Amino acid sequence: MLRINIVTIFPSFFDGPLALSIPKRAREAGVVEYRVVDLRDHTHDKHRTVDDVPYGGGSGMVLKPEPFFEAVDALAPKGPVVLLSPRGRVFRHQDAVRYSMAKDLTLLCGHYKDVDQRVADFLATEEISLGDFVLSGGEIAALSILDAVVRLLPGALGDHDSAASDSFYEEELLSSPSYTRPPEYRGHGIPDVLKSGDHARIAAWRRAEAERISRERRPELWRGD
Repeated sequence: MLRINIVTIFPSFFDGPLALSIPKRAREAGVVEYRVVDLRDHTHDKHRTVDDVPYGGGSGMVLKPEPFFEAVDALAPKGPVVLLSPRGRVFRHQDAVRYSMAKDLTLLCGHYKDVDQRVADFLATEEISLGDFVLSGGEIAALSILDAVVRLLPGALGDHDSAASDSFYEEELLSSPSYTRPPEYRGHGIPDVLKSGDHARIAAWRRAEAERISRERRPELWRGD
């Protein structure tokens, strides 16, 4: 079983998503356990203070190091400790695969202006970003990573082949287009090959389409960058 720890100042953010769809199914199947930790539970003043002004001046507030260190001490994780940060390396499918095979995964959610750099340097084992944009907090990024990881666990999806045909699953290419009934809608049909029953031709078409779309839309994937 994979244990996923989430350290956040907004624990209720995860109540709904973890009780729905694949995250819920995986927990009920016994392949994952979620532990959502309120960062404020690891403060020691009456105001449960988690942030302070930045050294050197400047706008915004910075999350303090002590609550993060104490929260992780209490969790005693044996796997990756990931700080969600716009300065981090961009999350990729192979990261999800690696996390899914760990004993546990700890996700540290930043908020406000920033997180004290000592959390990144001396507590987290890696910094991860979803891309070149800034979110209000790490909670959305943590939930995205959690979902990408959990759906890879055995028993989380009813059909493993469904995951195996996703974008990025094997060669980091985008997936080919999908079609379903009706075969024609408002004058728009589907490719004849998909109705042929010839599985070799269908597989070749899907491969060609995956390569074409990846080459056009994500050339860095096609080049292997």
